[in-house]
Amino acid sequence: MQVKGIADDIQGVIFDMDGLLINSEKLYWDANIQAAEEEKIGTPRDAYLKLTGATVKEMQDFYHKYFKTEADRDRFIKRTDDLVWQWTDEGKLKLQPGVQEALDEFQKRNLRMAIASSNYEDVLQHALWATGVRNYFDFYLSYLDVQKGHIKAKPAPDIYLAAAKKMGLPKKNILVFEDSSTGVQAVASAGLKCIMVPDLISPTEQDKENAIMICQNFFEFLKKI
Repeated sequence: MQVKGIADDIQGVIFDMDGLLINSEKLYWDANIQAAEEEKIGTPRDAYLKLTGATVKEMQDFYHKYFKTEADRDRFIKRTDDLVWQWTDEGKLKLQPGVQEALDEFQKRNLRMAIASSNYEDVLQHALWATGVRNYFDFYLSYLDVQKGHIKAKPAPDIYLAAAKKMGLPKKNILVFEDSSTGVQAVASAGLKCIMVPDLISPTEQDKENAIMICQNFFEFLKKI
């Protein structure tokens, strides 16, 4: 596949999942707000945006700031996860704009496709079944693979290096799509080409350096092939 602005022929595509393929970041944000209000935590509503694409350390710092005990933190996290799971079953989880069209186009062009997500395996599978796109992908890497492989989570490049290796293509022929600064940094550190499709948070100056292209949605990207 030839893409305007990219010299190399693209033969494989790797996707992040949350906030990129699906609108789950918005659901998690809403769930965080509801869980916090139920627990009367009193955090500002925009505080949860800090959890979007956050590193492990950033998440730990957030929880340490707002929760007195680990039990309080764990109850909050479980309630958040349960709400997103429930809303997924209720049909509130949707593909992001242009994702279905992009998957169809990439499949038509016989590109290899994979997912490299920081989310849990059961959540990943639940989301893909709910949105009907599971069978587009050759393989999936999740937080389970981070644990099993004893590799570092994003923004470390490890999961993208593992995905590129499993895809079996030269790095120059692989394109990665990400929505968060953490993910974009991971892709850049892996030496792979990254297209950023921002979700809830606008791109930073560092994102503009690390990504080879920033598109508002997948429809915008499709115009470039």
